[in-house]
Amino acid sequence: MNSGATAERVHEVLKTRIMGREFRPGDRLDPAVLSAPLAASVTPVRDALHLLTGEGLVETRTSGGFYVPALDEPGLRDRYDWAAALLGLSIRSWPRAARLVLDTANGDSADRTAALFLAIARRSANSEHARAVERLNARLHAVRLVEFHVLGAIEDELAELAAAASQGGRDRLRRCITGYHSRRRRAAATIVRAVYRTDQA
Repeated sequence: MNSGATAERVHEVLKTRIMGREFRPGDRLDPAVLSAPLAASVTPVRDALHLLTGEGLVETRTSGGFYVPALDEPGLRDRYDWAAALLGLSIRSWPRAARLVLDTANGDSADRTAALFLAIARRSANSEHARAVERLNARLHAVRLVEFHVLGAIEDELAELAAAASQGGRDRLRRCITGYHSRRRRAAATIVRAVYRTDQA
């Protein structure tokens, strides 16, 4: 196996682990410590961490080293606002009479939310919308895994969003997206605390 293929594999494994909350915000990601469990040398692990830094899932600090980015209430609110704005831009760029055929029945609520929002963005005539939503989905995945602990059942919310998207009602879909993100924005402080808790996975 060449080093490029190894770095690619390590990148995917680490990305999945970060999104799955195996690491908490602020955790240090030491390439030397991670290399043995990942069955890789330090160099491809470091390369993978640099890629993840470019994706916003890892950060470097002036003191050195790689870390899972810390999360605070203002930062989470900004992510929610950015998600709502991106989806609004995507819908505005839909071709006339656009309707979606959705397959969002698989996975947990975080996976289904990501699939739904990505489908909305992919319908846009501007391909950059889908790229931006896909990246933001990854950065919000760990948060979405704990939202139900704070907000309670969210299945009805997702079903309403999916129905609005598949029926092609842009105004209704925009209202649903605004409501979805406003609800989370109001609960941002509690959601941040839930992300840091080790008993909510």
